[in-house]
Amino acid sequence: MDLSNYLLMKHEMSLVVAFLLLILYDLFASDNAKKYYYPVACGIFLIHTVVCFTFTDDGTSFAGMYVTGPAYLLIKNILNVGVFIILLQAKTWLATKEAVVKRGEFFMLITMTLFGMYLMISSGNFLLFYIGLETASLPMVALVAFDKYKQHSAEAGAKYIFNAIFSSAILVFGLSFLYGACGTLYYADIATTIYSTPLVIMAMIFILSGLFFKISLVPFHLWAADTYQGAPTTVTLYLSTISKGAAVFALMTILYNVFPTLAGTWQVICWILILVTITIGNLFALHQENMKRFLAFSSISQAGFIMLGLFSGTTLGMSSTIFYVFVYVFSNAAVFGVISAIENQTGKVNMSDYNGLYKSNPLLALTMMIAVFSLGGIPFTAGFFSKMFVFMAAMEQPETSNIVLVVLAFLNTVISLFYYLKVVKAMFIYDTKVPLPSIETDGYMKTSMVLALGGIFIVGVVSCFYEYMSSISFGIS
Repeated sequence: MDLSNYLLMKHEMSLVVAFLLLILYDLFASDNAKKYYYPVACGIFLIHTVVCFTFTDDGTSFAGMYVTGPAYLLIKNILNVGVFIILLQAKTWLATKEAVVKRGEFFMLITMTLFGMYLMISSGNFLLFYIGLETASLPMVALVAFDKYKQHSAEAGAKYIFNAIFSSAILVFGLSFLYGACGTLYYADIATTIYSTPLVIMAMIFILSGLFFKISLVPFHLWAADTYQGAPTTVTLYLSTISKGAAVFALMTILYNVFPTLAGTWQVICWILILVTITIGNLFALHQENMKRFLAFSSISQAGFIMLGLFSGTTLGMSSTIFYVFVYVFSNAAVFGVISAIENQTGKVNMSDYNGLYKSNPLLALTMMIAVFSLGGIPFTAGFFSKMFVFMAAMEQPETSNIVLVVLAFLNTVISLFYYLKVVKAMFIYDTKVPLPSIETDGYMKTSMVLALGGIFIVGVVSCFYEYMSSISFGIS
């Protein structure tokens, strides 16, 4: 091994540099200079995000353990953009008395988890994948329990770590079976030697179960609602978008590169989990009053729709999944931006607290409305096209079972519109004698919301234009 192996790991090396700069600044800056830690940290990560868009590497290193290419680079860039928006939203929360002394730790934990996610996505060997998984998971526990002196945050951290331990144990158990059956942990070698046996199928189920926990698919979702509710709102957003997105991309790599010959088996498993996840997520979301808990079950339902793209096992399925996660990051960031702004100033997080929000905070209400419309898939928002694309991917092979799944998923979309519109109804229709006061947001929060809404609009317009041009081309041909 020599230094040339690291030449393809530009994303990882750039993030390590950012991590080291954050540590050095936190340790050696004067008290006066530390007042500017937050803008400096955001600036460092912004530079990292912009620089990463210039990378065009393609190949493998460390004897095939690390893999990169255009798709891997795109996925990491999506995560970078999402993390930058999340960091912008953390300003007010990190300025509180409890969090300000741990501000440096927050940025370092975020970069550590993101580094682990990079490794998960680019792994070509299950050993590197597991190292990345644990690197992403352990700092996440500290983030969930960041407000440890608040009972709900400590409880959320405890629930998350115990569930993470069990899921990791199940995954490693599956890896041991797979290694025993194939004699290797390299993705490419397993794909060429694997064949359907009870041992291999059991190994695959155990491995997938460990990732299903990260994505919060039913029945691996029991940790999500309590953890989302108890964690700091900024961390909840990170869990529901970046952590979930990285796990989805890692799962996609494993399904397509390791188990393509077992597609018939894992498609049956995914068929059942998709339907159950979307349905249960929707039914539980209907009855939630706490906004963070409400979005936890919404996130569970969204995970089912994301899996709908993976279900087909095709190139279109991969593309639609990446697009769906991209749109989901922007939409969720806008929703949580409003929730965070209101919670930071009033401490209120219940849906009834949003009654009449439009009268006192019209811009926040409008932002929330556009974001939930995108999550629900209202036509001409970015979310509408993301759902349409995963439906198209699932129907690429028009078998009866696929048609049934898409129809049931579409019916669940109608149900999801009902509870998303409950939020809009509270803000614009319900009245209250004691509305929320006018909320003043800082420049960082405003920037994050502009970026999130800009993403929703731009992606929606581009998708609409693409579909229009496709229809013209089809008509000409």
